[in-house]
Amino acid sequence: MTRAGLTAERVVRAGAELADEIGFEHATPSELARKLNIKTASLYSHIKNAHDLKSKIALLALEELADQASAALAGRAGRDALVAFADAYRDYARRHPGRFTAARFPLDADAAAASAGLRHSRMMRAILRGYDLTELQQTHAVRLLGSFFSGYVELESAGGFRHSSPGSQESWTEILDALDSLLRNWPTAP
Repeated sequence: MTRAGLTAERVVRAGAELADEIGFEHATPSELARKLNIKTASLYSHIKNAHDLKSKIALLALEELADQASAALAGRAGRDALVAFADAYRDYARRHPGRFTAARFPLDADAAAASAGLRHSRMMRAILRGYDLTELQQTHAVRLLGSFFSGYVELESAGGFRHSSPGSQESWTEILDALDSLLRNWPTAP
């Protein structure tokens, strides 16, 4: 019998909060049970195992991040859209560090296909349509932008930019300007 009031959604949300508090890698069923003040066995009515918990947290994070990015993009194009999208990712990572890590958790093919991950890709491609890139160039650009967003945020959250000038925000703005310039002047194949 499951604990009254405990639902799959509440378990996943509590897991996401735990990931933000102690790190995604430490968000295990036993830690979650401690947080919820229940026996670990009680969780297994709602999740299959630790991998299932992590997958569900990842799916939640992808959905939340897609919603935030979508709202930020509304009515924007070109550089404004690029900056709004990038800032949405960075803001989410700052507010939800464990969930941001979870959003990069490898999902099985079926879960990935049904996830909000596809929305992220479509939003990036929508931004890139304003830059006159071929479909192949868009693929390269999506990978470049994704690498930049994830890498910068990861380094920043680890304190990688704290001990030197200029400040992290100044670099963020400068790099986004450089990315906008690169996207407007993408090199063509010889």
